Amino acid sequence: MEIKVLEDKKNKLIFEIDGAGHTFINVLKSELWNDAHIKVATYSIRHPITSKPKMVVETDGDESPKAALASAISRLKKTSDKLKDEVKKEIK
Repeated sequence: MEIKVLEDKKNKLIFEIDGAGHTFINVLKSELWNDAHIKVATYSIRHPITSKPKMVVETDGDESPKAALASAISRLKKTSDKLKDEVKKEIK
């Protein structure tokens, strides 16, 4: 995956993620909404074959969009690791 920042302001971050589709981006968007400082967390994909997902993250100013994004990714990693461990335990 390659990330290209399109706009980086105090409370707003807009970026594209090359190599990601609806599934990954939607999970990230959903996790961002678990942060109390998030005002906007959304994405768009103009065309599923030719477009890169564009994500918008906006906060209330008490937390930067980059910090909110890093926290959301960290929480997703923990959830993913927990799922992996549970699957390994059950499948043996």
